[in-house]
Amino acid sequence: MKHMLKYFSSLCLLLMVTLAQAQEKPAVKPNSEASTQEEIQDSIQVKKDRYGLRVGVDLFKLTRGFYDKNYKGIELTGDFRWNKKYFLAAELGNENKTTEDDRLTTNSKGSYLKAGFDYNMYENWLDMENIISVGLRYGFSSFSEELNSYKIYNAHPYWGELPAIPASEKFNGLSASWLEVVTGMKAKMFNNVFVGFSVQLKTLITNKKPDGFDNLYIPGFNRTYNGSFGIGFNYSVTYFIPLYKKKVISK
Repeated sequence: MKHMLKYFSSLCLLLMVTLAQAQEKPAVKPNSEASTQEEIQDSIQVKKDRYGLRVGVDLFKLTRGFYDKNYKGIELTGDFRWNKKYFLAAELGNENKTTEDDRLTTNSKGSYLKAGFDYNMYENWLDMENIISVGLRYGFSSFSEELNSYKIYNAHPYWGELPAIPASEKFNGLSASWLEVVTGMKAKMFNNVFVGFSVQLKTLITNKKPDGFDNLYIPGFNRTYNGSFGIGFNYSVTYFIPLYKKKVISK
């Protein structure tokens, strides 16, 4: 009888220990699974990138006419997000510029188109859409040039410089094309509105000149320096029109 009681007591003790272990395992396992899921959620972030069309205007050219009596112009800008890093970009403009040189005064007037791409080098955080880019453009301009006045060079100006001679000679059907490297940035100020600037380094490919004359200013290319080199500046305000979204998963 004593042996049976000892056996029964031992059996009950064994069952109690087994039940206690069985109860502890489910309590530990869910906590472990929940912890693992939380770690996975923390390590994976899901966002949606917006794709669409951005259109705007160059404020530099638009406002330059207020302080420069020799200039009138406007440039419309636009880009379309092709994929995560690349944007198709274009600029369309018109300029009317009077150039006053030491020996002559000319007026250039015409329109231009530039097209190419931008590559965004900036890694945005979640919900940021800022751009720091470098890109390439091909530009083409069609314009006319008018000679307003000129001075005859006097190698021995004993009696002083000769006065400017009025002229009214116009050259139509002129054209030029060029390549330019563009670097700049765009920052999102508030919902869908971006402010940015860019600097362009340009080199001429073709340049149709008047007979016995030169193109001192080419619309879209700007002033020509040393024959084929030019620079440009852009300060723009653009509005983004979202068209669709793509999911992005980053670890």
